[in-house]
Amino acid sequence: MRVDLFDFDLPAERIALRPVVPRDSARMLHIQGQHGLSDHVVRDLPGLLRKGDCLIFNDTRVIPAQLAGTRGDAKIGATLHKRVDRRGWRDFVRNAKRLRVGESVDFGRDVLAVAEERHEDGSFTLYFEGDEPVELLLERAGTMPLPPYIAGKRPTDERDAQDYQTMFAEKDGAVAAPTASLHFTTELMAGIEAAGIETATLTLHVGAGTSLPVKAEDTTEHRMHHEWGQIDADTADRLNGVREKGGRLIAVGTTSLRLIESAADEDGTINPFSGDTDIFITPGYRFKAIQGLMTNFHLPKSTLFMLVSALMGRETMQAAYAHAIANDYRFYSYGDSSLLIPA
Repeated sequence: MRVDLFDFDLPAERIALRPVVPRDSARMLHIQGQHGLSDHVVRDLPGLLRKGDCLIFNDTRVIPAQLAGTRGDAKIGATLHKRVDRRGWRDFVRNAKRLRVGESVDFGRDVLAVAEERHEDGSFTLYFEGDEPVELLLERAGTMPLPPYIAGKRPTDERDAQDYQTMFAEKDGAVAAPTASLHFTTELMAGIEAAGIETATLTLHVGAGTSLPVKAEDTTEHRMHHEWGQIDADTADRLNGVREKGGRLIAVGTTSLRLIESAADEDGTINPFSGDTDIFITPGYRFKAIQGLMTNFHLPKSTLFMLVSALMGRETMQAAYAHAIANDYRFYSYGDSSLLIPA
């Protein structure tokens, strides 16, 4: 499909630079199949679902994956993208023309990395020197990797270390937050439990390219970056049990959805999963296991807007986004939410 079919005009003032407080006071647009649109706030969620449904969260934790360093007199920036091994990370490098394989980058605070390999997409594999765990090096020298549409408008600060982390964050490895889960609070979770709605967690370490616009002219020409995910056997069994009892699996975030669909058989059975996925969901895809999605508002021409268009229909999502823009919804990572129920 032509990528420009997924374009829309978004006023710059609709981009949220900070989250609302409290988190569950964010607005939420309910998009429900043939029943149209309705405006809510996130804390209304328990009343919009059914007893026996299951919300699926991503428990990845964002690491301080943004680094700024030097090679000689050249300034070199790096955004970690995906772990390769114990000390190696795949990275998007800024000012990459000043870095060659075999050269070392000094990121300050005794953090040094060697460029081991340059890949076809222009990214590098950096090997971090020393014996300290790379996670400790990043805590010392790195900053939170805010998306460019936020970081380009204000500097990252200490508040982001809390704001850009979900309440479910446990397992280090993401370089972008699973932002749909940023809206949840202990009070909202209590309401979800009281309504008889189940919850489950999985892990997908979100990569830096997850929300960027597609540069190709046709979706068939786009290549997704690999991301590592895991669903353990107990979680797979629980999710299959929810479906068997007539409950719906509602993914909280596109990352949860993509991993569930990667792990599902054609009949919807969810298998244990551990490994990489590069699933790319566009209109025409037949969803195997997921029956709903809670997600933020996405970039024009992004793979994530293509995904929600696959779930709900492109015309439906274009109309929903037009409604959101006209009614001052806040977009992107720190913005408002939507609840998508196709049937």
